[in-house]
Amino acid sequence: MTPPSTSDAVQVADLSVDLGGRLVLRGIDLRIRAGEVVAVLGTNGSGKSTLIKTVVGLLPAARGEVRLFGTPVPRFRHWNRIGYVPQRITAAGGVPATVAEVVSSGLLSKRRLFRPLKAADRAAIDEALEIVDMADRRKDGVAELSGGQQQRVLIARALVSDPDLLILDEPTAGVDLASQAIFADAIRERVARGTTVVMVSHDLGPMDALIDRSIVLRRGRIVYDGPPHASQTHAHVHPHGSIDDEPGWLS
Repeated sequence: MTPPSTSDAVQVADLSVDLGGRLVLRGIDLRIRAGEVVAVLGTNGSGKSTLIKTVVGLLPAARGEVRLFGTPVPRFRHWNRIGYVPQRITAAGGVPATVAEVVSSGLLSKRRLFRPLKAADRAAIDEALEIVDMADRRKDGVAELSGGQQQRVLIARALVSDPDLLILDEPTAGVDLASQAIFADAIRERVARGTTVVMVSHDLGPMDALIDRSIVLRRGRIVYDGPPHASQTHAHVHPHGSIDDEPGWLS
């Protein structure tokens, strides 16, 4: 394996992932440099979400290795450097938590459980809520919010620890245009700070202009890695921006 570079936020080497006896990812090699904004594209079942979940340690590798900032994921401990927004809306989770409580959970890797919030923590929560335009809903129950608002809360939770790497898995799927625009503004603000952003999406929408590089997956392999506009040909993107479905493969 090529030695990890200190300028790499993510390094994936010869990665294969097996789910239920089926190889979903096969021989993936990928480097994402610090400060890059990368879109991960592909048809349904191409392996996009599997790749993201393996990068953040939610799925094990059958073969190969993933490193975050030069450290293999199983040994990585600085999770406050990573902001992750999962694919499905899970902010409510059946628990009667308020918006501020959900966002504050993004600080648990930086402080001990049940320890009172410090002034700096409260300021970070306020800033994250302002970025996603949810400051006026901080005391509301998350279960009362719309789907788009819940996604904004998850974005704020990912931002609150001031991460160096922000990973978004279909953050705008089924979300209204107003929330998409707020997401784009939030990501633009993080990019200006030098945050590395990796985003899985079928339709980049307002965030298209932020993308430095596109990676296209097909049947568990990378088939394109390069400038974002050229990637559309490889991903079979329709004029309106969505990608053809390709059934029969796990995502």
